[in-house]
Amino acid sequence: MRRGSTAVIFGATRHAPPHKGRHTYDIDAMKTTPENRIRDYRAGGWWSDQRITDLFDAAVREQPTREALIDPANRVTLTGGAPRRLTFAEVAELVDGYAASLAAAGLRKDDIVITQLPNIAEYVALYFAAMRLGVIVSPVPMQFRQREIGQMAALTDAKAVFTIERFKDQPHLPELRELCAARSMTLWALTEEGKQNTRSDMRAFSPAAPGSTARTALPEIIAAASVSADDIATICWTSGTEGTPKGVPRSHNHWLAISHAHFLGAKIAPGERLLNPFPLVNMAALGGCLMSWLHARGTLVLHHPLDLPVYLHQIVEERIGYAIAPPAVLNMLIKDERLLASLNLETVRCIGSGSAPLDPSMIRGFKDRFGIEVVNIFGSNEGVSLLSNEDNTTDAEQRAVLFPRWGRAEISWPDLPPTGIRTRLVDPTSGAEVLQRGAPGEMQIIGPTVFDGYWRAPQVDAESFTVDGWFRTGDLFELQGDGATPRYYKFVGRHKQVINRGGVKIAPEELDIVLAQMPDIVEGAVVSYPDAVLGERICAVLVPKPGKTLSLDDLKSFFTSAGVAIFKHPERLRVVDQLPRNSVGKVVRSELARLAASDSN
Repeated sequence: MRRGSTAVIFGATRHAPPHKGRHTYDIDAMKTTPENRIRDYRAGGWWSDQRITDLFDAAVREQPTREALIDPANRVTLTGGAPRRLTFAEVAELVDGYAASLAAAGLRKDDIVITQLPNIAEYVALYFAAMRLGVIVSPVPMQFRQREIGQMAALTDAKAVFTIERFKDQPHLPELRELCAARSMTLWALTEEGKQNTRSDMRAFSPAAPGSTARTALPEIIAAASVSADDIATICWTSGTEGTPKGVPRSHNHWLAISHAHFLGAKIAPGERLLNPFPLVNMAALGGCLMSWLHARGTLVLHHPLDLPVYLHQIVEERIGYAIAPPAVLNMLIKDERLLASLNLETVRCIGSGSAPLDPSMIRGFKDRFGIEVVNIFGSNEGVSLLSNEDNTTDAEQRAVLFPRWGRAEISWPDLPPTGIRTRLVDPTSGAEVLQRGAPGEMQIIGPTVFDGYWRAPQVDAESFTVDGWFRTGDLFELQGDGATPRYYKFVGRHKQVINRGGVKIAPEELDIVLAQMPDIVEGAVVSYPDAVLGERICAVLVPKPGKTLSLDDLKSFFTSAGVAIFKHPERLRVVDQLPRNSVGKVVRSELARLAASDSN
């Protein structure tokens, strides 16, 4: 899948290198997919005229009185205010109120807004309100600070930032006020219920009242927007080897196409109650739980940041049927006999997990003790969508590390979700397709689930897509399985040196740039080291200036002063005389990793 010789980005064209198979963007709308590919996807049944808001509206019509959204049980400690429990009809009323407020403020189709909110009911309503107007939502995690949000604002020319006034009893707005003022963005803040906004540099994020002028004008504004399922709905963010955030634009059709893998693979039942502890900013929460909730017309119970006692309480009290959880949480839980004895998991049918290889004993433990199936999920914002469940394999050892080779013409899967994805492994050195067992190859993907290219990043795109239009994921897999044709993929590592800290991907080059700004070091670089809980943590390897001594606290203090999010701070320090480099002067990160993992400094 590849774009044409020109691409429309926020109303202006940008030129791309002339690769085979590229086509011209539609310059009349905020679309990234060329018209001929849109026609192909629609003809194949992968795409349609249905928008995400149409799926939501269908749920409202069919189940208006069903509980739809339930706030985190600890909302009062996160944002203030009592947890909300809303029916589909009540969510629809909130959506219309927010849409009217956004429209009254002048936000229109193809405007981009940055959202930084915890998992609360208002966040879900804001997504749908923006989508009704054709306003593009660019969500960022709560951990991000001025540095990261500033980069994203510069890349998107965002018109506004939506956030909260306080988070965990700490003021959340000072840095954002400064950023919004510098970039002429409007700052919207969700204030505590009943509290009046007295600041001139902030808008209160609240719904327009029924019968107000804004609500009366809304239908005409929505009709004029004429939002298409092919229009961009979101720009999510991922880090890569380039050291800067990379925007991943996805249309309504992109999201709907990829949603079937999770919905059908996890066997979400009509009306099922889902628990989502992942932030509503990327594929796991949006393409997974949020879209599955809409397909099922069920109940979505919100949670985040992860608080294990609250999470377990919600499973029991809300009678959850399907939940997602990080591998480390499931591994810890299945080994804690005292905790398990206190839990009633009778309603739990299935648990989804991923982002790291699973423990086979954990999969067996939940199945044998509670009858709960654990589904192994491998996905990405860009469009990777692999899932291993009991239909693919009942063997725990296999399900922990293997994924069915979906998207292969020579392999038939009776339970294949209708995603239309195609996959292949390619030798990173030779460029030849890998067809034999045991040889690592880079996963490459193409099809209706796959995004069209990074936001305003033509040079990155040129490296990320092949000449024939396949996306290079940077993930290394091997072929596994008996028979003449191997039926499984096994994840073996990453071709790109991205740090995966608890499922959050961090570009080492971004942190190298911060280290280079420290006055007391000659050179430095970061690398990951293994961790039993988070999978990987961050180590800084430094060469101090003569006579200077640096501590880990010194590094953390400098990173804090540079406005870097805390989860990106180094957690281990190694001091060396010089960094290991190859013949062309590049840092050898494999050698850095050996130093980081060693017990000695």
